[in-house]
Amino acid sequence: ILDRVARFGNKLYLEFGGKLSFDFHVARVLPGYDSNVKIRLLQVLKDKIDIVLCVYAGDIEKGRVRGDFGITYDDATLKLIDDLRKWELTVSSVVITRFENQPAATMFKNKLERRNIRVCTHRYTKGYPTDVDLVVSEEGCGANEYIETDKPLVVVTGPGPGSGKLATCLS
Repeated sequence: ILDRVARFGNKLYLEFGGKLSFDFHVARVLPGYDSNVKIRLLQVLKDKIDIVLCVYAGDIEKGRVRGDFGITYDDATLKLIDDLRKWELTVSSVVITRFENQPAATMFKNKLERRNIRVCTHRYTKGYPTDVDLVVSEEGCGANEYIETDKPLVVVTGPGPGSGKLATCLS
């Protein structure tokens, strides 16, 4: 990973799909798999990473529930922040994706900010994902708020699928 960071000008955005911690599904289907292997990897790299969490505003608005823990995606985001802190890892930002001022998403944004967590909002990206020229333009991903990071490796993850991780990396 660090070799790849060096190859890309000392800045690499790495999307972590699946569950970052407590990945019991993979542990069930792959005997011997450590359900926290991704966290252990991040601990080794902790001085070189910024962690950005993405959560889709529509999931917050609908009250979407994670099947494994039976909690909503906004609560899952807060749980992930707390879990990472227990592993001595810090979330640098939370991005609320496809944000259109939905009331529940706005309340969640305010809750995060009251906890001194940096929050960015990204709107729906025009043309995503098929119109590549539009997606990579100033009107596509370029229209989104810039997420400031300090470290050479930016780990982008979220509480579930469809959270907007790839679009956030592109932005």
